[in-house]
Amino acid sequence: MNEALLRSLTPSVLAVLVRRGADFAAAEDAVQDALVEAIRVWPADPPRDAKGWLVTVAWRRFLDATRSDAARRRREDLVDEEPVPGPAPAVDDTLQLYFLCAHPSLTPASAVALTLRAVGGLTTRQIARAYLVPEATMAQRISRAKRTVSGARFDRPGDVATVLRVLYLVFNEGYSGDVDLAAEAIRLTRQLAASIDHPEVAGLLALMLLHHARRATRTAPDGSLVPLAEQDRSRWDTASIAEGVEILQAALARDRLGEFQAQAAVAALHADASTAEETDWVQIVEWYDELERLTDSPVVRLNRAVAVGEADGPRAGLAALAALDDSLPRHTAVAAYLHERDGDPVTAARLYAEAAHKAPNLAERDYLTRRAARLNSGR
Repeated sequence: MNEALLRSLTPSVLAVLVRRGADFAAAEDAVQDALVEAIRVWPADPPRDAKGWLVTVAWRRFLDATRSDAARRRREDLVDEEPVPGPAPAVDDTLQLYFLCAHPSLTPASAVALTLRAVGGLTTRQIARAYLVPEATMAQRISRAKRTVSGARFDRPGDVATVLRVLYLVFNEGYSGDVDLAAEAIRLTRQLAASIDHPEVAGLLALMLLHHARRATRTAPDGSLVPLAEQDRSRWDTASIAEGVEILQAALARDRLGEFQAQAAVAALHADASTAEETDWVQIVEWYDELERLTDSPVVRLNRAVAVGEADGPRAGLAALAALDDSLPRHTAVAAYLHERDGDPVTAARLYAEAAHKAPNLAERDYLTRRAARLNSGR
C-alpha cells in the first residue's frame, strides 16, 4: 500500500467533493472513509485510476451521510409539525412494519436487508458490513428487494426467524456505538416476546439484555475500547444480567435449542464470572461447538478459536485459527492476540498493526494500533 500516494491525493480529492457541493467538514469525513477503504481494498485489488477511485468512493460516502442526515431531519420536522394529540389509545406499529417488510416473496437475506434499510434506519454501508459483503453488492440486493415487493400485497407477514435476524442486527449496530439503536431493539424484542411464545425470541431477548448490561464499560471516558477482560465488572448492570439469565434458563428448559439461546449462554458464562480469570472457557468452547453446528458460521468458528486459546492454550487457539480463511474480518486481530499470549511479541505487534489497517471503525483501529505500539516499545 502506497500511503504517500494516498496522502498526496487527499487534497485534490477533497477539492473535487467541495466543487461538487459538499461542505468542507462533510467532505473531509467522506474522504477519510474513502482512504480507510483504499487501505483495506487496494493491496488485493489496486485501481487503474487511484484518484478517480477515491473520488467515486468518497462521493458515495458523502451522499450516504447526506441522505441519512436529511432523513433524520425530515423525521424530526414531522414530529415538530404534529399537532398536540388528543385522547387516543397508544399505538406502536413498528414491530408490525418489521413483519411486513419480511415479505414471503423475498429471500430471508433480502428481507433482512430491506427491513434494516427501510425501517431500522441503517445505511447501506452499515448493512453491508454486518453481512461481510461489499457495499455495492448490498445496494443491489436492497434494490432488487424493493423491486420485488413494489407490486406485492402486504397482507402476508414474514416469518419470525427473519424478524429476529433483523432485530439482532439492529441491536448489534446500536451496541457498536455507531447508531444508538440497541435500546429500541430490546424494546421491540420485549414486545415480540410478550406476543409470541417462542424459545428463540426469548433467547434473543436474553442475549440482548446480557450484552447491554456491559455497555457502560465497553469504552473508556476518552472513547477508546476496553476489552472484556479489562472491563470494570462492578459497573455491569446486575439487574439486566439477572433478568437475562432467568429468561435464558426458561428458554433452555424447553429443549428447543437455537442460535440465539446458544449465544446467550456464552454471554451468561461471561456475566457469571466475577473476574476474567474465573471465566469458564471450557463451557464456552462447548457452546461454540453447538453454535457451529447450528449456524456453520465462519464468525462463530473465529470466536471459537479465541475460546479454544483461552481454554487449552494459545497454540491450540492458533491451530484452530489456521483452519479458517485469513480474509475473514478480525482474523488478523485474533491471530495477533493469540501470538501475544503465546509469548511472541514481534509477530503479535506486526499482526496488530496489520489488523489496525483493516479495522472497520476508528475506535477499533486506535485500540489495535496502541496494542502494536505497546509491544514494539517492549512494555
